[in-house]
Amino acid sequence: MALTGRLALLALLGTAVVALTGSWWALLAVDALLVAAVLADLLLAGSPRALRFSRAGDTAVRLGQTAEVTLLVANPGGRQVRGQLRDAWPPSAGVARQRHRVDIPSGERRRVTTVLTPTRRGDRTADRVTVRAVGPLGLAARQGAHAVPWTVRALPPFGARKHLPSRLARLRDLDGRTPVLVRGPGTEFDALREYVPGDDVRAIDWRASARARDVMVRTWRPERDRHVLVVLETGRTAAGRVGDAPRLDAAMDAALLLAALAARAGDRVDLIAHDRVLRAAVQGAAATELLAALVRAMAPLEARLVEPDWARVAAEVRRRAPHRSLVVLLTALDPSALREGLLPVLPLLTARHQVVLAGVADPRLTGLAAGRGDAASVYGAAAAERARLDRAEIAAALRRGGVEVVEGDPEELPPRLADAYLALKAAGRL
Repeated sequence: MALTGRLALLALLGTAVVALTGSWWALLAVDALLVAAVLADLLLAGSPRALRFSRAGDTAVRLGQTAEVTLLVANPGGRQVRGQLRDAWPPSAGVARQRHRVDIPSGERRRVTTVLTPTRRGDRTADRVTVRAVGPLGLAARQGAHAVPWTVRALPPFGARKHLPSRLARLRDLDGRTPVLVRGPGTEFDALREYVPGDDVRAIDWRASARARDVMVRTWRPERDRHVLVVLETGRTAAGRVGDAPRLDAAMDAALLLAALAARAGDRVDLIAHDRVLRAAVQGAAATELLAALVRAMAPLEARLVEPDWARVAAEVRRRAPHRSLVVLLTALDPSALREGLLPVLPLLTARHQVVLAGVADPRLTGLAAGRGDAASVYGAAAAERARLDRAEIAAALRRGGVEVVEGDPEELPPRLADAYLALKAAGRL
């Protein structure tokens, strides 16, 4: 039961009447009148518990975009339900308006639309629907709550998509669909053509030249159908925030750009998300379905405050990639975590695979390192410079172990990782 402001106004008027008469009988009469009016209003109000609900609408939306969920409310009862409806969602669902006025005559239905703009990635589940039905006098209301489940999944936004056209143009150059053709070890033979000034003499095919009575050169194209395994670390270092989002979100953006590019290049792309246990996996998805499968797998992932078990990661990589592959480790370039966890198991990966480590850098370090205004700034600059030196040291150790290291802030990392992939493909190292 709920009381309205109209009842409070009537009670105030009744108080004035009692004050003017100064009689206890007047007080009792006013109280009895108010109680009777409230009881009558409650009896005549429609029953919110008799309402029937169903939902329809969007089940997935990219982070930052809007989704609409429709709530269908049916009134099978014998009285009209008039009042307010509250469709409750968690704050991160970004609901523009949770409260709605409803007026549902007996035997009819009404639609209520809720607009969501999620502010965090993952599943956003509807809470209860609460209806407050006001009586015909507007003095009191009956209230009831219903569980009407619905889930909207906020997908990774893939902001790095804007870098895809330029990288695809470079891929077409490497792939021989423009006049520029790649030559070098580890590439596939494409065709023979006549020699033109400027061609590498090492590409001359002397046997074909003898048969054709002209100098012929071989042209090459990058190898296709390579295997790319993306490892998304979801441990402690992935939970660190860089700007307004955790490192994990920036790593996902880089993984999506790399996957889109590699799929267009004809390579097979798989993904695992791992900390101490396997959190998600995408394997064997067709090129046309790859991005959809990846965003579905990434959407509910959250970083865990645990140290990643790199030995288990290496075992999972060996199980899923028995042949030579490009293994991309998306993790923070954290000296202590990598020195104790990754470096001891690194030979197990580099002995068979080409390994790339891509780390999300914090641009605040550059600003801190330049501080000289006061003593606190100088100490902050010293700490930032020490951190940068430690990162440079662990990056050098990884490179000595045969790992390509790519680092950049959340905006720079996706295109840099894509460029590293193209460079490896051009060099025939995949």
